[in-house]
Amino acid sequence: MNIRSVKLLLIGALMLSIPLSIHSQSTSGSASTQQQQQQQDLVYVCPMHPEVKSKAAGSCPKCGMNLKQQSTSQAAAVQTRYGANYFPNFELTTQEGKTVRFYDDVLKDKIVAIDLIYTTCKYNCPVETAMLAQVQKILGDQVGKDIFFYSISIDPKHDTPEVLKAYAEKFHVGAGWTFLTGKEEEIEIISKKLGLYSTPDPANADGHTPTLLIGNVAAGQWMRLSALDNTRFLARKLSELIDNRQDRRAEAMKGTAQAATLNIDKGQYLFATRCAVCHTIGHGEKVGPDLAGVTTTRERGWLRRYIAVPDKMLAENDPIAAALFKKYKEMRMPNMGLHDLDVATLIEYIDAQTRALSGVESGGKKVGVPKQSEDK
Repeated sequence: MNIRSVKLLLIGALMLSIPLSIHSQSTSGSASTQQQQQQQDLVYVCPMHPEVKSKAAGSCPKCGMNLKQQSTSQAAAVQTRYGANYFPNFELTTQEGKTVRFYDDVLKDKIVAIDLIYTTCKYNCPVETAMLAQVQKILGDQVGKDIFFYSISIDPKHDTPEVLKAYAEKFHVGAGWTFLTGKEEEIEIISKKLGLYSTPDPANADGHTPTLLIGNVAAGQWMRLSALDNTRFLARKLSELIDNRQDRRAEAMKGTAQAATLNIDKGQYLFATRCAVCHTIGHGEKVGPDLAGVTTTRERGWLRRYIAVPDKMLAENDPIAAALFKKYKEMRMPNMGLHDLDVATLIEYIDAQTRALSGVESGGKKVGVPKQSEDK
């Protein structure tokens, strides 16, 4: 090989090595940049309050939990898991005839309480609506400002805005509680997304489960509760979704710890959980009549059957049941599925409370008037 050939060979090897060197440096620089980007992409997020983010490790100022390290993309995914990319934005109509979008107008950035109802329901719907009306009273002006109530009809063909408005008026519903109707197939999709959908069951005459869904939409916090639960418990769970409630909760817990032990008998419990949302004993009418004296003004056999199967008695055109239905704005007394023993216990409790209001026991002895447990 002559000198010229050797030179050409060396020049060729040198030219091949230059791109390799540049590529190596480029790869090294790219890896370094990528690593820096990943470090910048990390944030610390509270597991309970996804809206709380920090560039440094620490604890959540709201609940005290340790912040967990996540990438900004992961944090965004948590933040929007139940946001606009999850919920449909179907058009619905309020009881006032106003058109609203399900996500944009009903949910977005709000704290909400949502249940499913239908106005011809003879079982749980009247009870859960009456109970939520009591929850609304407990929360006061927070409803419509901090918390928004929504009842969505699962029978939109019947439940027009006019029907829903009349239904809301029967329960003395206040501001901040909206009743909604829309297209049947779209409401079914909404109920499935909310986790409130009930598969049709011939054995369940009610047609759905009385469930209350409460949520802080912006924070992605949701909780399913029984819509037939204690009204003060439901109000407290809703209040806990509002920011800056820690001090109030601490005071409430302190007061609870100092409270005297409650002694509640079976009759008082049944009345408080099944009757008190619609009736009082000696404190005036609510959704239904005041029950003071009903054990003497109504024949016992009629009263037992009406408490047990009011729907059947109305269907049979019982004259008293029909008169009550007409007097109280066609509000159906729900069939609560009570056993004979529970019915008898309720009647005994109402009778005892009525006698106590008169200050007389069954034997004629004067007694003090007891405090009732039902919400006023």
